Amino acid sequence: MPRIEFLFDFGSPNAYLSHLVIPQIEQRTGARFEYVPVLLGGFFKLTNNRSPAESFAGIRNKPEYQQLETDRFLRRHRITQYRFNPFFPINTLALMRGALAARKLGVFERYVDEVYRHMWAAPKKLDDPAVLRAALIESGLPAERLFELVQTPEVKETLVAQTQRAVERGAFGSPTFFVDGEIYFGKDRLRDVEEVIVHGSTL
Repeated sequence: MPRIEFLFDFGSPNAYLSHLVIPQIEQRTGARFEYVPVLLGGFFKLTNNRSPAESFAGIRNKPEYQQLETDRFLRRHRITQYRFNPFFPINTLALMRGALAARKLGVFERYVDEVYRHMWAAPKKLDDPAVLRAALIESGLPAERLFELVQTPEVKETLVAQTQRAVERGAFGSPTFFVDGEIYFGKDRLRDVEEVIVHGSTL
C-alpha cells in the first residue's frame, strides 16, 4: 500500500471537502491517509501564491465557474454539511498549531473533525480566541491544555518546518496530496489519488 499524505489547512474549503471524501476512499481501498498540518499563509509567502479569492477577483466568469465545479463536487459526493464561512478569510495560525498540539495530546482526529465542523459546517470566526475556546469546549476538547501547547517552541517550530518542507517538495497550496512522494493538488485530484492506490498509476 502506498504512503498517502494529505497536507491540509483549516482555512481551505477545498481541503475540508477533501476531508469529507477521504473516508470513502479509505473504505473502498483499505488505504490510510496521513494528515499533515501545514500553514497556508506560509505557502503563500514562500511561493508568491495567492488565494483563489484574490487571484480570481475581477476575472469575468471564472469565479462563477469555480462555484459550479464546487456544486458538482458537493452533489457527486452527496455532501450536505458545508456552508461558506462568512468570516472568511480566517487566520489559521492558532488552529494549525492546535492540530499539532492535539496530536501530542492524543486527540488529533477528533480535533480535526471538530475544527473543520466549526469552520465549514457551522461556521464561526475561529481566529477570535474566545470563539475558538468556546468551540473547543463545546466539542469536549481540552481547550486550556491546547491553548498552552500552541505557545510552545516545539509546536511552533514543527509547523514552520512542515510548511517549509512541503514547499521544498513542490507544494504551493491546500489540499495537496503526496502518493509515495508524487504530488497531486486540489480536491478534484482525489480521483487520481484513488486510481494510483488501486492500479499503481493513473489510467
